[in-house]
Amino acid sequence: MPKSEATPTRPCLLLLDGHSLAYRAFYALPEENFSTSTGQTTNAVYGFTSMLVNVLRDEQPTHVAVCFDRSEPTFRHEEYTDYKANRSASPDTFRSQMSLIHEMLDALRVPHLSMPGYEADDLIATLATRAAGQDMSVLIVTGDRDALQLVDERITVLMTRVGISNMTRFTPEVVVEKYDLTPAQYPDFAAIRGDASDNLKNIPGVGEKTAAKWIREFGSLEELVNRVDEVKGKVGDKLREHLDQVLMNRRLTQLIRDVPLEQEVSRLKVGQWDREEIDKILDALEFRGEIRDRLFKTLGSPEPEAADGFEIEVVVLGADEVAGWLGGLPGGRAGLAFTGAYGSGTGRVEGIAIAAPDGADGGPRAAFVDPATLTEGDEAALRAWLADESRPKAVHDAKGPMLGLWAQGMELRGLSCDTALAAYLAAPGQKSFPLEDLVRVYLQRELRGGTGDGQVSLFEDQEADAARDLGLRALAVRDLALALEAFLEPRGGAGLMCDVELPLVTVLAEMERDGIAADRAHLEGLEAEFRAAVRQAVEAAHASVGEQFNLGSPKQLQEILFTKLALPKTKKIKTGYSTDAEQLAWLAAQTDHELPTIMLRHRDQEKLRVTVEGLIKEISDDGRIHTTLKQTVAATGRLSSEKPNLQNIPIRTAEGRRIRQGFTVGSGYETLLTADYSQIELRIMAHLSGDESLIASFESGHDFHQATAARVFDIAPDEVNGEMRAKIKAMNYGLAYGLSDFGLSAQLGIPVAEARSLKEEYFEEFGGVRDFLNAIVAQARQDGYTETIMGRRRYLPDLNSDNRQRREMAERMALNAPIQGSAADIIKVAMLHVRDALREAGLTSRMLLQVHDELVFEVAPGELEPLRELVRDRMNAAYSLRVPLEVSVGVGRTWEDAGH
Repeated sequence: MPKSEATPTRPCLLLLDGHSLAYRAFYALPEENFSTSTGQTTNAVYGFTSMLVNVLRDEQPTHVAVCFDRSEPTFRHEEYTDYKANRSASPDTFRSQMSLIHEMLDALRVPHLSMPGYEADDLIATLATRAAGQDMSVLIVTGDRDALQLVDERITVLMTRVGISNMTRFTPEVVVEKYDLTPAQYPDFAAIRGDASDNLKNIPGVGEKTAAKWIREFGSLEELVNRVDEVKGKVGDKLREHLDQVLMNRRLTQLIRDVPLEQEVSRLKVGQWDREEIDKILDALEFRGEIRDRLFKTLGSPEPEAADGFEIEVVVLGADEVAGWLGGLPGGRAGLAFTGAYGSGTGRVEGIAIAAPDGADGGPRAAFVDPATLTEGDEAALRAWLADESRPKAVHDAKGPMLGLWAQGMELRGLSCDTALAAYLAAPGQKSFPLEDLVRVYLQRELRGGTGDGQVSLFEDQEADAARDLGLRALAVRDLALALEAFLEPRGGAGLMCDVELPLVTVLAEMERDGIAADRAHLEGLEAEFRAAVRQAVEAAHASVGEQFNLGSPKQLQEILFTKLALPKTKKIKTGYSTDAEQLAWLAAQTDHELPTIMLRHRDQEKLRVTVEGLIKEISDDGRIHTTLKQTVAATGRLSSEKPNLQNIPIRTAEGRRIRQGFTVGSGYETLLTADYSQIELRIMAHLSGDESLIASFESGHDFHQATAARVFDIAPDEVNGEMRAKIKAMNYGLAYGLSDFGLSAQLGIPVAEARSLKEEYFEEFGGVRDFLNAIVAQARQDGYTETIMGRRRYLPDLNSDNRQRREMAERMALNAPIQGSAADIIKVAMLHVRDALREAGLTSRMLLQVHDELVFEVAPGELEPLRELVRDRMNAAYSLRVPLEVSVGVGRTWEDAGH
């Protein structure tokens, strides 16, 4: 696609139809792939930004503006009340993104315009006419064909076709080639053709070919009207019958070229974008990788700073040079960067860069070491320095290098800052924390070199550059540690990092290294069972409808359910009617046909099959599964598990229990022991709210849900039946997640009015809980964040958003974060206390897994009783609540057998 004809003597104005492009982006990119950790959908923002960056890059305009429609009626509605009346309301997930698009444009310093009574097309027509009159070339980007009437020698239209990147460039010649009409004739043709998207009626029986033929034959609509009697046949009769409609279409289709805009074209120059604002909004939207790089490259990212430590000498230490260089380092904190292939239980470090502590005098400020080339003396010196607790070190994402060093017989101690963890505590809502991004945000510098993930090439003649790049990363880590600590200190995060998160790095690394034994034969047998169940479900589905179809195809399933079987329609979505699990369950309850139930069974069995297949693939050569435990994923502070994700294994189903039987005690150990907190989140709720009735329920000696049900229904505990208990259990657990009347209704299968009444009865008894939940949101709205019992913050700027959807999502997070985050804090402290106690007691039993509120241990022969007592004692003592913590312990050969 050739560039516009902007030259030094002819500037180019780029005009974009904001709503048209945002809407196209919204439907081109799947919502499920674009959302933030706070639940904000971002597909329209991402697609719109991507289109804008591409056209800025390709066309290099001198001036730019984006025009938007407004919600108020326009002059077209005044003439024709049904104008666009056939359009359904925009989805909430689309509307919630419009303010974000405006924020993005503000940060990019791109003017965006709208005006009451007019559409974006009219503003574009006005600005394009003014610019062309000032000898500028104009480029219009839109999905609306009405813009073709503007095309001339100065004005070109880029029309979106497929997705967000495929466009057609319309010059006068291309318009004639495509329609055999001139741009000036196009609105006459469109008036006859009609426009279903605007609810402008066509002439029955008259298509585009006939409409174009009439305009070519008569030259214009005006001439056609003047000679309308010359049009013969039935189509002529239809034309004369609908002539008033055609003439109205023509008036409404005509774009206004003289909207009274105050904005002068000269003031639409491409502005100086704000790097800090761009970083903030990209971080908030959690946009990383390709689009971020493309945006900065297009806008002209500032040159990396040469001064202040980023242009440095990095010496490659050779034979017999390591010990001397390390010995000459002062006692401050060094920065380290690593390269290599390392992971849970495997790998090795291939390169180490060490940035000298700040204030080091003389000599290189960073050095590179290749562990494979070390002499015996240098290796001993490096090993001793890395393991020296008195030598503070800063590392980015330290657990991986720690595992790699262990595989080579080295240890990393003295870790005083992990910059990935510090950045996570500073902004827990982000999804990832690349070193390059953090350096840009917190140091206002550009980090050159490397690949962005710590993997630096060390081959052939690239070795010197790779060593220098790794040295730059080490220096960046050293400086970034100071900046992040200064950022965290006034926000209360420094103590949490030093006392909890940093010590936990080593604990998690040990757990990943050790892994848990897996029974391959058992898991392979399960996978075969689930695969057979999937096949049986497919055959049953085909038999139930009398034909074969792809059960994994939503389109085919929609055709079967709603056309062939004519079952009740489910929730309307952009591709038809929903076939998700919730809607299939609704269908199963609404109809006697067996297909919805079969589909649910098929999906359940396929999910189980995929889960077990994933576990089998992750069994290492040592016969153990080494999951990766991540500290920086969940905004609440909870640990997450990946490769494989052990949190995905169902806990309460029979199938889930059978899967857990595939995790066994390993060779040389006696049994597995599991320990978990009983109702920890509800105990935290009682502690934080101080509700005396809730506390009394825990202290009653009865089952907690039974006791709370007795209070709500004002009956004796032994009179509480299963239905009553289930209702109150749903309430107990749901309130901390912002459970609505509708949500409780759906969960319990009761009318909304009954759910509302149940909540009111609950809060009559537990008024302290109600007041506490209300106070959480009010305080968070004032402060901008929530806090756990240990000071872990979660920032929720959307609490004050004008967008209802974003605000309500933030309110639900504000309710949940202090409770779930406090539970995460407590179990992390418990893990640290248990690990320390194991060492103090000289036990060789080991902690293997942390999943939800449960810890799994492998018990060495003869250590069961002391371990049981130690674990229960240290977990109970992790934090002092008004309602004491309670730990349940189980023992068995498999993870399932050890359940309790």
